[in-house]
Amino acid sequence: MMVRQAHIQKGWEYKKLGDAMHIARGGSPRPIKQYLTDDPNGLNWIKIGDATESNKYIYKTKEKITKDGLHKTRFVEEGDFLLSNSMSFGRPYIMKTTGCIHDGWLVLKEIEDIDLDKDFLYHLLCSPYLFEQFDKLAAGSTVRNLNIALVSSVEIPIPPLAEQKRIVAKLDECFEAIHIARANVEKNLNNAKELFQSQLNQIFSQLALSEAEGKGYGWVEKKLGEVCEISMGQSPKGTSYNQNGEGVPLINGPVEFGKNPFSKTVKSKFTTEPTKMCKEGDLILCVRGSTTGRINIAGFEACIGRGVASIRYSENQIWLNYYIRAKRNEIYNLGTGSTFPNVSSKILSNLSFPIPPFKIQAKLVKLIDKLSSQTQSLESNYRQELNALDELKKSILQKAFMGEL
Repeated sequence: MMVRQAHIQKGWEYKKLGDAMHIARGGSPRPIKQYLTDDPNGLNWIKIGDATESNKYIYKTKEKITKDGLHKTRFVEEGDFLLSNSMSFGRPYIMKTTGCIHDGWLVLKEIEDIDLDKDFLYHLLCSPYLFEQFDKLAAGSTVRNLNIALVSSVEIPIPPLAEQKRIVAKLDECFEAIHIARANVEKNLNNAKELFQSQLNQIFSQLALSEAEGKGYGWVEKKLGEVCEISMGQSPKGTSYNQNGEGVPLINGPVEFGKNPFSKTVKSKFTTEPTKMCKEGDLILCVRGSTTGRINIAGFEACIGRGVASIRYSENQIWLNYYIRAKRNEIYNLGTGSTFPNVSSKILSNLSFPIPPFKIQAKLVKLIDKLSSQTQSLESNYRQELNALDELKKSILQKAFMGEL
């Protein structure tokens, strides 16, 4: 056994996971498209997408396969454990249905004479105690994944069944408190984001009221298309796409936008046959689908695809950026189309664009920058709290399976 002596607890048994569970790998009938079916009597085809990171169970699947594919895959039953063996490897789920698994999954089935409480095993599989063993054994591989031999070789503690249940009850109690704390922090984080957007909207709403009094004193209102250069994206040929840096960067939608507005776009794909181009510093706006109104700043000169538009205001780009950010919901609502919003060049060009004297613009931009900085500071603090709660959960799990809880 590889168990460190200091961690051995009196009355606890230690086994290799392969001696405590039957472990097998899934398989895929190929080509899979020939086996997919809409028949309600088909077999559930279990994919990573059927399980979210926050869920403990898999209840249903989006796809089914024909029974002809059964001999080329592996059937799993309700109560079995699934373990993802690639990508974010080592993530466990408990089956609440039946189905077939591809080779991206390992299945762990109970052995009759081994007393393992399901919830105890689930927490154990989620714990740093086990993940650190997975991580160490998978180190050095080009593609980090789990296989039967690797998973079978890790060692697990098996306390008496009553002790397993006591540990589960204690963990559930601790995690419920962490869950409540996390929900409160996430609520505060969302409130901080909404507060900034609300203040931004209020500034531009008040500006519209002030504008009526300001006419004749340098205040003007223009159509966006009259003073800005608007370029609607056009997608290059799909055969020109690549991820190895050939050609020019392609900004085609939210995947290149990064996490936050104004954090600048990121390079994720390229094209060797660019169509419409944007310049570094242009405002990039999503104009199609559910992400319509999402914005960022071009971090580099790039080709823009059909899902986005670039907007440039040579007089004061920052003023334009904040104005469009304040109008995000309005832009979304202006989109046409029965399924997804589609914002045209005409819609963008006809947006009213208030242009107060430059001194007033500069004063308001300074105010908005300050609000933005304060919001980002708040968000950073809340994210640190979320990270601390995640670390606390890991620490509690680690202690649980070292007999220290």
